[in-house]
Amino acid sequence: MKKNKVMSLILAASMTAASLAGCGGGAAEEPAATQAAAKPAEGGAAPAEFSYPMAAGDKLTYWAELTTTVSANFSNLGETPFAKGWMENTGADIEFLHPPIGQLREQFSLILADGNLPDMMEFNWMKDYPGGPEKAIKDGVIIPLNDVFDQYCPNIKKYLAEHPDIDKMIKTDEGHYYVFPFIRGDEDLCNTIGLMLREDWLKELNLEVPETIDEWHTVLTAFKEKGVDCPLTFEYTNNQYLDANPFVFAFDTFRSFYLGSDGKAHFGATEEGYKNYLETFHQWYEEGLIDPDIATLKNDQVSAKMTNGNAGAAMGQAGSRMGTWTSAAVQTNPDFVLKAAPQPSNEKGKKAEFGYVELPYSGRASVAITTSCKDVERAARLLDWAYGEEGHMYFNFGTEGVSYEMKDGEPVYTDEILKNPKGLPVSQAMSSYIRGNYNGPLVQDVRYLDQYYTIDSQKETPLVWGSGSSNGAAHMLPPVTPTADESKEFSTIMNEINTYRDEMTLKFIFGTEDLANFDQYVANIEKMGIARATEIQNAALERYNAR
Repeated sequence: MKKNKVMSLILAASMTAASLAGCGGGAAEEPAATQAAAKPAEGGAAPAEFSYPMAAGDKLTYWAELTTTVSANFSNLGETPFAKGWMENTGADIEFLHPPIGQLREQFSLILADGNLPDMMEFNWMKDYPGGPEKAIKDGVIIPLNDVFDQYCPNIKKYLAEHPDIDKMIKTDEGHYYVFPFIRGDEDLCNTIGLMLREDWLKELNLEVPETIDEWHTVLTAFKEKGVDCPLTFEYTNNQYLDANPFVFAFDTFRSFYLGSDGKAHFGATEEGYKNYLETFHQWYEEGLIDPDIATLKNDQVSAKMTNGNAGAAMGQAGSRMGTWTSAAVQTNPDFVLKAAPQPSNEKGKKAEFGYVELPYSGRASVAITTSCKDVERAARLLDWAYGEEGHMYFNFGTEGVSYEMKDGEPVYTDEILKNPKGLPVSQAMSSYIRGNYNGPLVQDVRYLDQYYTIDSQKETPLVWGSGSSNGAAHMLPPVTPTADESKEFSTIMNEINTYRDEMTLKFIFGTEDLANFDQYVANIEKMGIARATEIQNAALERYNAR
């Protein structure tokens, strides 16, 4: 079984700031609350010995999105065996607060405007806070964590010292740590999203798994002729899937910023390759090969279409999509089989140059301590526990004797997870006891994935979607952090450009806008300031490389 190892050479995703409402708090170089709470004691006294669980103290508030694999069975994370065990092991009392499903960013903005912040907030501070993490610090919203790590967090300090590539990723150009990060601890964990299609139909039609755009056209056409309503479907409104769209990569470009062979940042959605992608998808849409509802599809709709035979191909995670769909579909159709397909290219036998690679650190699901927190030490020690040996095992495998057992020196999930007595899917059973299968402030352990993938087609996905499928890792931008002023300007420019790009992309695909107007589309994006946004990205990239 593969041991936990961190992928140190994969570069991280581009920073495309999301549109949010106003950000509460007054600007300050270092918030007063931070200075009081985070500085080591005067006199340089050695820290007192510490052990878990902590002595009783005030309740901490923890704000985070409730993932669907939890919300299917619990209304609050605090109700789960995982959360109860986390509190028992650390001695912390936590009140979990969740925004309504689908309203993460809207509720985040409202909380900031109110100014009464939870003690801890799980969010993508790098990508989704206007101005980025350094601006969040200067706005007096979150505290820098350098002194906090030094004084209270031996576990994460040790981990970062052993993994300098990750250490470089999780701080700003000014050198500020700002979150307890979610880190993918193995290369296989960075290749969990890709294309999948009905293998049983391929065999019925005497077709191979498609490897090129032309072969995909052949397969989707065959599915259509078989009587399938929408041969290709996926949750097009999901930004993660949009950024991971394999059919864009097939034309050697990105939807957003990417790292070119010259070592510079480039914006893909104005390039000739993006036009070629649009032409292909428009043709497929006209031929009825793409789901006509693609602009508004949600997860449950895609799931229904894939499991009831109305669709034959989609993209998504090997676990929550491929595994969940297969488990549901075989109840009524035992012949149902999904097969992973590699990143398509335009030439048979040629490895695709571009592709999607998840990042060891992408900013997602990482926890900051806010300036409203009155007991920074308590919050920091609660979070630091997950990066130590005991916490690492708990966050990834749960409670020994309940959710896992040790066999031949390796953690093995029990039937409570793999054959849940209540009939819960593996993903939901896992989410009751661990956090390793849906992100959070932890280092994800690949040994969870080895067991989460219970069917052969899932076990193949890391290789099929990984470096054997494309050179995608070479084109991922690292987690750059523009300065506060740069980030504000970048956000202003890119919010307008991204909205326009997404609107026009669908118009081109649906044919409501003629592709003959692509040059005008590019000209409009140039007028919106894409050159300046690219300049900011490259300046931030230079600073990142110099860290």
